[in-house]
Amino acid sequence: MTVGNIESAALFDTGKKGRGLRAIRELSAGEIVFAEPSFSAVVFDSLASQVCHSCFRHQAKLHRCAQCKFAHYCDRTCQTACWDEHKQECGAIKKIGKAPNEHVRLAARVLWRIQKKTGIVSDSQLIPVDQLEDHISDLLEEDFKKLQTNVHNFQEYWSHGRKQHSVDYISHIFGIIKCNGFTLSDQRGLQAVGVGLFPNLCLVNHDCWPNCTVILNHGNQSALCSALHSQRRIELRALEKIPEGEELTVSYVDFLNLSADRQKKLKEDFHFECICAHCSQHIKDDLMTAAAESGGSKPSAEDVDEVTAFSKACLVEIEKFRLQGNFHELMKLCHECMGKQDNILADTNLYRLRVLSVASEVLSYLQSFSEAAECSHKMADGYMKLYHPNNPQLGMAIMRAGVTHWHAGQIEVGHSMICKAYSILLVTHGPNHAITRDLESMRSQTEIELKMYQYRTMEDAALKKQPRERHTGEGEIQNRCRHEHDAA
Repeated sequence: MTVGNIESAALFDTGKKGRGLRAIRELSAGEIVFAEPSFSAVVFDSLASQVCHSCFRHQAKLHRCAQCKFAHYCDRTCQTACWDEHKQECGAIKKIGKAPNEHVRLAARVLWRIQKKTGIVSDSQLIPVDQLEDHISDLLEEDFKKLQTNVHNFQEYWSHGRKQHSVDYISHIFGIIKCNGFTLSDQRGLQAVGVGLFPNLCLVNHDCWPNCTVILNHGNQSALCSALHSQRRIELRALEKIPEGEELTVSYVDFLNLSADRQKKLKEDFHFECICAHCSQHIKDDLMTAAAESGGSKPSAEDVDEVTAFSKACLVEIEKFRLQGNFHELMKLCHECMGKQDNILADTNLYRLRVLSVASEVLSYLQSFSEAAECSHKMADGYMKLYHPNNPQLGMAIMRAGVTHWHAGQIEVGHSMICKAYSILLVTHGPNHAITRDLESMRSQTEIELKMYQYRTMEDAALKKQPRERHTGEGEIQNRCRHEHDAA
Protein backbone atom coordinates (compact mmCIF):
# COMPACT_ATOMS: atom_id res chain seq x y z
CA MET A 1 0.00 0.00 0.00
CA THR A 2 1.21 3.50 -0.75
CA VAL A 3 1.98 5.46 2.40
CA GLY A 4 -0.74 8.02 2.98
CA ASN A 5 -3.36 6.20 0.90
CA ILE A 6 -6.70 6.55 2.70
CA GLU A 7 -9.09 5.30 0.04
CA SER A 8 -10.65 2.73 2.42
CA ALA A 9 -11.79 5.25 5.05
CA ALA A 10 -13.71 8.51 5.18
CA LEU A 11 -14.15 11.29 7.74
CA PHE A 12 -17.63 11.61 9.27
CA ASP A 13 -19.47 13.16 12.22
CA THR A 14 -20.11 10.50 14.86
CA GLY A 15 -22.36 12.72 16.96
CA LYS A 16 -21.36 12.51 20.64
CA LYS A 17 -17.77 11.52 19.91
CA GLY A 18 -17.25 14.25 17.31
CA ARG A 19 -15.20 13.43 14.23
CA GLY A 20 -14.35 9.86 13.33
CA LEU A 21 -13.41 7.58 10.46
CA ARG A 22 -15.56 4.84 8.92
CA ALA A 23 -14.98 2.12 6.36
CA ILE A 24 -16.17 3.00 2.86
CA ARG A 25 -15.93 -0.63 1.75
CA GLU A 26 -15.85 -4.02 3.43
CA LEU A 27 -12.47 -4.75 5.04
CA SER A 28 -10.92 -8.14 5.80
CA ALA A 29 -9.00 -9.14 8.94
CA GLY A 30 -5.36 -8.19 8.56
CA GLU A 31 -6.01 -5.66 5.79
CA ILE A 32 -4.21 -2.31 5.98
CA VAL A 33 -6.91 0.35 6.20
CA PHE A 34 -4.34 3.10 5.67
CA ALA A 35 -0.67 3.79 6.31
CA GLU A 36 0.55 7.22 7.39
CA PRO A 37 3.99 8.80 7.87
CA SER A 38 4.60 10.86 11.00
CA PHE A 39 4.01 14.59 10.71
CA SER A 40 6.71 15.05 13.34
CA ALA A 41 8.33 12.75 15.90
CA VAL A 42 11.09 12.79 18.55
CA VAL A 43 13.01 10.22 20.60
CA PHE A 44 12.40 10.18 24.37
CA ASP A 45 14.91 12.16 26.44
CA SER A 46 15.95 9.04 28.37
CA LEU A 47 16.90 7.20 25.16
CA ALA A 48 18.35 10.10 23.15
CA SER A 49 21.80 8.47 22.88
CA GLN A 50 20.53 4.89 22.43
CA VAL A 51 17.96 5.25 19.64
CA CYS A 52 18.46 6.60 16.12
CA HIS A 53 16.69 9.96 15.74
CA SER A 54 15.89 9.14 12.11
CA CYS A 55 14.62 5.55 12.02
CA PHE A 56 13.94 5.06 15.77
CA ARG A 57 15.90 1.81 15.86
CA HIS A 58 17.56 0.80 19.10
CA GLN A 59 21.27 0.38 18.29
CA ALA A 60 24.39 -0.46 20.29
CA LYS A 61 26.63 2.11 18.58
CA LEU A 62 25.29 5.38 17.23
CA HIS A 63 27.01 8.37 15.63
CA ARG A 64 26.44 11.75 17.30
CA CYS A 65 25.61 14.93 15.40
CA ALA A 66 28.87 16.92 15.39
CA GLN A 67 26.99 20.25 15.54
CA CYS A 68 24.46 19.95 18.39
CA LYS A 69 26.02 16.83 19.98
CA PHE A 70 22.51 15.72 20.96
CA ALA A 71 20.97 13.85 18.00
CA HIS A 72 22.27 10.33 17.31
CA TYR A 73 22.05 8.27 14.12
CA CYS A 74 22.78 4.78 12.85
CA ASP A 75 25.07 6.16 10.15
CA ARG A 76 25.55 8.99 7.67
CA THR A 77 22.62 7.72 5.58
CA CYS A 78 20.15 8.03 8.46
CA GLN A 79 21.57 11.43 9.37
CA THR A 80 21.15 12.70 5.80
CA ALA A 81 17.60 11.35 5.63
CA CYS A 82 16.72 13.25 8.82
CA TRP A 83 18.55 16.51 8.12
CA ASP A 84 15.54 18.40 6.78
CA GLU A 85 13.73 17.64 10.04
CA HIS A 86 16.75 18.22 12.29
CA LYS A 87 18.45 21.30 10.87
CA GLN A 88 16.24 23.90 12.65
CA GLU A 89 16.42 21.87 15.85
CA CYS A 90 20.19 21.58 15.54
CA GLY A 91 20.65 25.34 15.43
CA ALA A 92 18.27 25.94 18.33
CA ILE A 93 20.04 23.39 20.57
CA LYS A 94 23.45 24.92 19.75
CA LYS A 95 22.09 28.38 20.58
CA ILE A 96 20.80 27.57 24.09
CA GLY A 97 23.52 25.00 24.79
CA LYS A 98 21.24 22.07 25.65
CA ALA A 99 18.26 20.15 24.33
CA PRO A 100 14.90 20.82 26.00
CA ASN A 101 12.53 17.99 26.95
CA GLU A 102 10.79 15.80 24.38
CA HIS A 103 7.51 17.76 24.56
CA VAL A 104 9.22 21.05 23.72
CA ARG A 105 11.29 19.43 20.97
CA LEU A 106 8.20 17.87 19.41
CA ALA A 107 6.20 21.11 19.61
CA ALA A 108 9.03 22.94 17.86
CA ARG A 109 9.28 20.30 15.13
CA VAL A 110 5.53 20.52 14.60
CA LEU A 111 5.61 24.32 14.31
CA TRP A 112 8.63 24.32 12.00
CA ARG A 113 6.79 21.91 9.73
CA ILE A 114 3.53 23.89 9.90
CA GLN A 115 5.49 27.00 8.84
CA LYS A 116 6.95 25.14 5.90
CA LYS A 117 3.92 23.06 4.86
CA THR A 118 0.99 25.02 6.39
CA GLY A 119 0.00 21.95 8.40
CA ILE A 120 -0.85 19.78 5.36
CA VAL A 121 1.92 17.52 4.07
CA SER A 122 0.01 15.38 1.55
CA ASP A 123 -3.24 15.23 -0.40
CA SER A 124 -4.38 12.31 1.76
CA GLN A 125 -4.09 14.25 5.04
CA LEU A 126 -7.69 14.87 6.06
CA ILE A 127 -7.25 17.95 8.29
CA PRO A 128 -4.40 20.35 9.19
CA VAL A 129 -2.47 19.43 12.35
CA ASP A 130 -3.45 22.61 14.18
CA GLN A 131 -7.14 21.78 13.75
CA LEU A 132 -6.86 18.73 16.01
CA GLU A 133 -8.47 18.87 19.47
CA ASP A 134 -6.34 20.22 22.35
CA HIS A 135 -8.69 19.81 25.39
CA ILE A 136 -6.77 22.53 27.24
CA SER A 137 -9.92 23.63 29.05
CA ASP A 138 -10.28 20.08 30.43
CA LEU A 139 -6.75 19.84 31.87
CA LEU A 140 -6.30 19.32 35.61
CA GLU A 141 -4.49 22.11 37.45
CA GLU A 142 -1.26 20.09 37.74
CA ASP A 143 -1.26 19.26 34.01
CA PHE A 144 -2.00 22.88 33.11
CA LYS A 145 1.00 24.05 35.17
CA LYS A 146 3.24 21.57 33.32
CA LEU A 147 1.90 22.91 30.03
CA GLN A 148 2.68 26.50 31.08
CA THR A 149 6.24 25.47 32.01
CA ASN A 150 6.67 23.82 28.62
CA VAL A 151 5.39 26.94 26.87
CA HIS A 152 7.92 29.07 28.78
CA ASN A 153 10.79 26.69 27.90
CA PHE A 154 9.61 26.61 24.30
CA GLN A 155 9.83 30.40 24.00
CA GLU A 156 13.44 30.26 25.16
CA TYR A 157 14.21 27.44 22.72
CA TRP A 158 12.43 28.82 19.67
CA SER A 159 14.91 30.48 17.30
CA HIS A 160 14.80 34.30 17.38
CA GLY A 161 14.29 36.16 14.11
CA ARG A 162 11.74 33.63 12.87
CA LYS A 163 7.97 33.88 12.98
CA GLN A 164 6.81 34.28 16.57
CA HIS A 165 3.63 32.68 17.90
CA SER A 166 1.23 33.74 20.61
CA VAL A 167 1.20 31.96 23.96
CA ASP A 168 -2.33 30.71 23.19
CA TYR A 169 -1.25 29.16 19.89
CA ILE A 170 1.82 27.51 21.43
CA SER A 171 -0.38 26.20 24.26
CA HIS A 172 -2.77 24.85 21.63
CA ILE A 173 0.06 22.85 20.01
CA PHE A 174 1.12 21.42 23.39
CA GLY A 175 -2.50 20.44 24.09
CA ILE A 176 -2.69 18.67 20.72
CA ILE A 177 0.49 16.73 21.51
CA LYS A 178 -0.77 15.69 24.95
CA CYS A 179 -4.09 14.41 23.61
CA ASN A 180 -2.97 13.02 20.26
CA GLY A 181 0.69 12.01 20.60
CA PHE A 182 1.29 8.38 19.56
CA THR A 183 3.98 6.35 21.30
CA LEU A 184 6.58 4.95 18.90
CA SER A 185 8.31 1.61 19.48
CA ASP A 186 11.72 0.33 18.44
CA GLN A 187 12.25 -1.99 15.47
CA ARG A 188 11.16 -5.06 17.44
CA GLY A 189 8.08 -3.42 18.89
CA LEU A 190 9.27 -4.31 22.39
CA GLN A 191 10.17 -0.90 23.84
CA ALA A 192 8.58 2.54 23.66
CA VAL A 193 11.29 4.88 22.36
CA GLY A 194 9.58 8.09 21.24
CA VAL A 195 6.42 10.03 20.46
CA GLY A 196 4.98 11.43 17.24
CA LEU A 197 1.94 13.00 15.62
CA PHE A 198 -0.06 11.23 12.89
CA PRO A 199 -2.95 13.54 11.85
CA ASN A 200 -5.21 10.93 10.22
CA LEU A 201 -4.67 8.43 13.02
CA CYS A 202 -5.76 11.12 15.49
CA LEU A 203 -9.23 11.00 13.91
CA VAL A 204 -9.76 7.31 14.80
CA ASN A 205 -11.89 7.08 17.95
CA HIS A 206 -11.48 4.74 20.90
CA ASP A 207 -13.28 1.52 21.75
CA CYS A 208 -12.14 -0.89 24.47
CA TRP A 209 -12.91 -3.79 22.07
CA PRO A 210 -11.77 -2.18 18.79
CA ASN A 211 -11.99 -3.46 15.23
CA CYS A 212 -8.53 -2.09 14.29
CA THR A 213 -5.04 -1.87 15.71
CA VAL A 214 -2.11 0.48 15.07
CA ILE A 215 1.37 -0.84 14.35
CA LEU A 216 4.54 1.14 13.71
CA ASN A 217 6.27 -0.33 10.66
CA HIS A 218 9.81 0.93 10.24
CA GLY A 219 9.95 -0.26 6.64
CA ASN A 220 13.20 -0.06 4.67
CA GLN A 221 15.98 1.70 6.58
CA SER A 222 18.81 -0.36 5.08
CA ALA A 223 19.06 1.49 1.77
CA LEU A 224 22.47 3.05 1.15
CA CYS A 225 20.81 6.11 -0.36
CA SER A 226 18.86 8.22 2.18
CA ALA A 227 16.34 9.16 -0.52
CA LEU A 228 15.21 5.51 -0.59
CA HIS A 229 14.60 5.29 3.15
CA SER A 230 10.99 4.63 4.15
CA GLN A 231 9.37 7.31 6.26
CA ARG A 232 8.44 6.48 9.86
CA ARG A 233 4.91 5.28 9.44
CA ILE A 234 2.04 3.65 11.21
CA GLU A 235 -0.33 1.09 9.71
CA LEU A 236 -3.97 0.94 10.75
CA ARG A 237 -4.92 -2.74 10.39
CA ALA A 238 -8.34 -4.40 10.59
CA LEU A 239 -8.57 -6.99 13.38
CA GLU A 240 -11.70 -8.60 11.96
CA LYS A 241 -14.10 -8.34 9.06
CA ILE A 242 -15.44 -4.75 9.05
CA PRO A 243 -18.64 -4.04 7.09
CA GLU A 244 -18.91 -1.01 4.84
CA GLY A 245 -20.05 2.04 6.80
CA GLU A 246 -18.89 0.79 10.23
CA GLU A 247 -16.82 3.16 12.36
CA LEU A 248 -13.11 2.34 12.61
CA THR A 249 -11.86 2.17 16.20
CA VAL A 250 -8.66 1.50 18.12
CA SER A 251 -8.03 1.13 21.84
CA TYR A 252 -6.23 4.00 23.57
CA VAL A 253 -5.61 1.86 26.69
CA ASP A 254 -4.80 -1.75 27.49
CA PHE A 255 -8.00 -3.81 27.78
CA LEU A 256 -6.57 -5.79 30.72
CA ASN A 257 -7.97 -3.40 33.31
CA LEU A 258 -11.38 -3.29 34.94
CA SER A 259 -13.91 -1.18 33.04
CA ALA A 260 -13.98 1.47 35.83
CA ASP A 261 -10.17 1.75 35.74
CA ARG A 262 -10.14 2.06 31.94
CA GLN A 263 -12.81 4.76 32.11
CA LYS A 264 -10.85 6.66 34.75
CA LYS A 265 -7.64 6.61 32.69
CA LEU A 266 -9.46 7.64 29.51
CA LYS A 267 -11.09 10.53 31.36
CA GLU A 268 -7.78 11.70 32.84
CA ASP A 269 -5.64 11.33 29.71
CA PHE A 270 -8.10 11.87 26.85
CA HIS A 271 -10.95 13.79 28.51
CA PHE A 272 -13.97 11.69 27.53
CA GLU A 273 -16.35 9.21 29.12
CA CYS A 274 -16.06 5.80 27.51
CA ILE A 275 -19.51 4.38 26.77
CA CYS A 276 -18.41 1.39 24.68
CA ALA A 277 -20.28 -1.89 25.20
CA HIS A 278 -17.47 -3.45 27.25
CA CYS A 279 -17.44 -0.51 29.68
CA SER A 280 -21.22 0.04 29.81
CA GLN A 281 -21.94 -3.65 30.39
CA HIS A 282 -18.75 -4.36 32.40
CA ILE A 283 -17.96 -7.23 30.05
CA LYS A 284 -15.21 -9.57 31.37
CA ASP A 285 -14.88 -7.69 34.66
CA ASP A 286 -16.09 -10.87 36.35
CA LEU A 287 -13.24 -12.89 34.81
CA MET A 288 -10.66 -10.24 35.74
CA THR A 289 -11.68 -10.42 39.41
CA ALA A 290 -12.56 -14.14 39.47
CA ALA A 291 -11.78 -16.47 42.34
CA ALA A 292 -10.38 -19.95 41.76
CA GLU A 293 -12.83 -22.82 41.68
CA SER A 294 -11.97 -26.39 42.64
CA GLY A 295 -14.41 -29.26 42.84
CA GLY A 296 -17.36 -26.90 42.58
CA SER A 297 -16.32 -24.85 45.62
CA LYS A 298 -14.82 -21.38 45.82
CA PRO A 299 -12.78 -19.65 48.55
CA SER A 300 -14.51 -17.24 50.88
CA ALA A 301 -14.88 -13.59 49.94
CA GLU A 302 -12.62 -12.70 52.89
CA ASP A 303 -9.83 -14.92 51.57
CA VAL A 304 -10.16 -13.43 48.08
CA ASP A 305 -10.03 -9.87 49.44
CA GLU A 306 -7.02 -10.69 51.62
CA VAL A 307 -5.03 -12.28 48.77
CA THR A 308 -6.01 -9.49 46.36
CA ALA A 309 -4.75 -6.84 48.82
CA PHE A 310 -1.54 -8.83 49.34
CA SER A 311 -1.06 -9.12 45.56
CA LYS A 312 -1.48 -5.36 45.08
CA ALA A 313 1.13 -4.64 47.75
CA CYS A 314 3.48 -7.26 46.29
CA LEU A 315 3.29 -5.75 42.80
CA VAL A 316 4.43 -2.40 44.18
CA GLU A 317 7.46 -4.05 45.84
CA ILE A 318 8.11 -6.21 42.77
CA GLU A 319 8.36 -3.08 40.61
CA LYS A 320 10.87 -1.57 43.06
CA PHE A 321 13.04 -4.70 42.91
CA ARG A 322 12.78 -4.71 39.12
CA LEU A 323 14.05 -1.12 38.91
CA GLN A 324 16.90 -1.99 41.29
CA GLY A 325 17.78 -5.10 39.26
CA ASN A 326 17.38 -7.18 42.45
CA PHE A 327 15.99 -10.27 40.71
CA HIS A 328 16.67 -12.61 43.65
CA GLU A 329 14.33 -10.69 45.98
CA LEU A 330 11.91 -10.10 43.12
CA MET A 331 11.53 -13.84 42.43
CA LYS A 332 11.32 -14.63 46.14
CA LEU A 333 8.38 -12.25 46.40
CA CYS A 334 6.79 -13.59 43.17
CA HIS A 335 6.94 -17.15 44.51
CA GLU A 336 5.41 -16.09 47.81
CA CYS A 337 2.65 -14.18 46.05
CA MET A 338 1.87 -16.98 43.57
CA GLY A 339 1.77 -19.45 46.48
CA LYS A 340 -0.85 -17.36 48.25
CA GLN A 341 -2.82 -16.93 45.02
CA ASP A 342 -3.02 -20.69 44.36
CA ASN A 343 -6.58 -21.97 44.85
CA ILE A 344 -7.72 -18.43 45.70
CA LEU A 345 -7.43 -16.35 42.50
CA ALA A 346 -8.44 -17.68 39.08
CA ASP A 347 -5.93 -17.75 36.21
CA THR A 348 -7.90 -14.90 34.57
CA ASN A 349 -7.59 -12.69 37.65
CA LEU A 350 -5.68 -9.53 36.78
CA TYR A 351 -3.39 -9.66 39.81
CA ARG A 352 -2.44 -13.26 39.17
CA LEU A 353 -1.74 -12.48 35.51
CA ARG A 354 0.42 -9.49 36.42
CA VAL A 355 2.57 -11.53 38.78
CA LEU A 356 2.83 -14.37 36.24
CA SER A 357 3.93 -11.88 33.58
CA VAL A 358 6.78 -10.51 35.71
CA ALA A 359 7.80 -13.98 36.91
CA SER A 360 7.94 -15.47 33.40
CA GLU A 361 9.97 -12.52 32.10
CA VAL A 362 12.54 -12.59 34.92
CA LEU A 363 12.82 -16.40 34.97
CA SER A 364 13.54 -16.32 31.23
CA TYR A 365 16.21 -13.67 31.83
CA LEU A 366 17.73 -15.91 34.53
CA GLN A 367 17.50 -18.85 32.05
CA SER A 368 15.22 -20.87 34.36
CA PHE A 369 13.28 -21.85 31.27
CA SER A 370 11.21 -24.77 32.63
CA GLU A 371 9.68 -22.65 35.40
CA ALA A 372 9.38 -19.66 33.06
CA ALA A 373 7.50 -21.85 30.57
CA GLU A 374 5.01 -22.90 33.24
CA CYS A 375 4.34 -19.27 34.22
CA SER A 376 4.12 -18.02 30.64
CA HIS A 377 1.74 -20.83 29.66
CA LYS A 378 -0.65 -19.95 32.49
CA MET A 379 -0.42 -16.30 31.54
CA ALA A 380 -1.15 -17.01 27.85
CA ASP A 381 -4.13 -19.20 28.80
CA GLY A 382 -5.55 -16.34 30.88
CA TYR A 383 -4.94 -13.81 28.14
CA MET A 384 -6.76 -15.95 25.57
CA LYS A 385 -9.90 -15.83 27.72
CA LEU A 386 -9.76 -12.05 28.08
CA TYR A 387 -8.29 -10.41 24.96
CA HIS A 388 -9.77 -10.05 21.49
CA PRO A 389 -8.57 -13.14 19.54
CA ASN A 390 -6.48 -10.93 17.27
CA ASN A 391 -5.11 -8.57 19.91
CA PRO A 392 -1.40 -7.74 19.33
CA GLN A 393 -0.57 -8.05 23.07
CA LEU A 394 -2.09 -11.54 23.02
CA GLY A 395 0.02 -12.49 20.01
CA MET A 396 3.18 -11.19 21.70
CA ALA A 397 2.38 -13.05 24.95
CA ILE A 398 1.81 -16.35 23.13
CA MET A 399 5.01 -15.78 21.15
CA ARG A 400 6.94 -15.24 24.37
CA ALA A 401 5.43 -18.38 25.88
CA GLY A 402 6.25 -20.41 22.77
CA VAL A 403 9.87 -19.26 22.70
CA THR A 404 10.22 -20.00 26.43
CA HIS A 405 8.90 -23.56 25.95
CA TRP A 406 11.29 -23.98 23.04
CA HIS A 407 14.25 -22.93 25.20
CA ALA A 408 13.00 -25.29 27.92
CA GLY A 409 13.26 -28.19 25.45
CA GLN A 410 9.49 -28.57 25.19
CA ILE A 411 9.58 -28.51 21.39
CA GLU A 412 6.05 -29.71 20.63
CA VAL A 413 4.31 -27.18 22.91
CA GLY A 414 6.71 -24.42 21.87
CA HIS A 415 6.12 -25.03 18.16
CA SER A 416 2.35 -25.09 18.62
CA MET A 417 2.37 -21.77 20.50
CA ILE A 418 4.73 -20.13 18.03
CA CYS A 419 2.39 -21.14 15.18
CA LYS A 420 -0.57 -19.72 17.12
CA ALA A 421 1.28 -16.45 17.73
CA TYR A 422 2.29 -16.27 14.07
CA SER A 423 -1.34 -16.53 12.93
CA ILE A 424 -2.29 -13.60 15.22
CA LEU A 425 0.67 -11.39 14.31
CA LEU A 426 0.04 -11.93 10.60
CA VAL A 427 -3.22 -10.04 11.20
CA THR A 428 -1.93 -7.42 13.64
CA HIS A 429 1.55 -6.75 12.20
CA GLY A 430 1.46 -8.17 8.66
CA PRO A 431 3.95 -10.50 6.95
CA ASN A 432 6.63 -7.85 6.38
CA HIS A 433 7.04 -6.59 9.95
CA ALA A 434 10.37 -7.44 11.63
CA ILE A 435 8.62 -9.30 14.46
CA THR A 436 6.58 -11.44 12.07
CA ARG A 437 9.61 -12.24 9.95
CA ASP A 438 11.55 -13.29 13.07
CA LEU A 439 8.62 -15.42 14.19
CA GLU A 440 8.35 -17.06 10.78
CA SER A 441 12.03 -18.00 11.04
CA MET A 442 11.46 -19.43 14.53
CA ARG A 443 8.43 -21.34 13.30
CA SER A 444 10.52 -22.95 10.55
CA GLN A 445 13.33 -23.76 12.95
CA THR A 446 11.06 -25.33 15.57
CA GLU A 447 9.32 -27.31 12.83
CA ILE A 448 12.66 -28.80 11.79
CA GLU A 449 13.54 -29.57 15.40
CA LEU A 450 10.11 -31.07 15.97
CA LYS A 451 10.51 -33.41 12.98
CA MET A 452 13.96 -34.42 14.21
CA TYR A 453 12.54 -35.05 17.69
CA GLN A 454 9.71 -37.17 16.29
CA TYR A 455 12.15 -39.07 14.09
CA ARG A 456 14.44 -39.81 17.07
CA THR A 457 11.43 -40.91 19.13
CA MET A 458 10.33 -43.32 16.41
CA GLU A 459 13.89 -44.55 15.97
CA ASP A 460 14.26 -45.24 19.70
CA ALA A 461 10.94 -47.06 19.77
CA ALA A 462 11.96 -49.14 16.76
CA LEU A 463 15.37 -50.06 18.17
CA LYS A 464 13.92 -51.00 21.55
CA LYS A 465 11.09 -52.83 19.78
CA GLN A 466 8.58 -51.07 21.99
CA PRO A 467 4.98 -51.23 20.77
CA ARG A 468 3.56 -47.79 20.14
CA GLU A 469 0.68 -46.20 18.27
CA ARG A 470 1.59 -45.91 14.61
CA HIS A 471 0.63 -43.15 12.26
CA THR A 472 0.49 -43.40 8.50
CA GLY A 473 3.98 -43.83 7.11
CA GLU A 474 5.63 -44.68 10.42
CA GLY A 475 6.06 -48.34 9.56
CA GLU A 476 8.15 -47.51 6.53
CA ILE A 477 10.34 -45.14 8.57
CA GLN A 478 10.82 -47.70 11.34
CA ASN A 479 11.74 -50.44 8.87
CA ARG A 480 14.31 -48.16 7.32
CA CYS A 481 15.69 -47.34 10.79
CA ARG A 482 16.04 -51.05 11.62
CA HIS A 483 17.68 -51.76 8.28
CA GLU A 484 20.20 -48.94 8.74
CA HIS A 485 20.90 -50.07 12.33
CA ASP A 486 21.46 -53.72 11.30
CA ALA A 487 23.72 -52.60 8.45
CA ALA A 488 25.75 -50.53 10.88
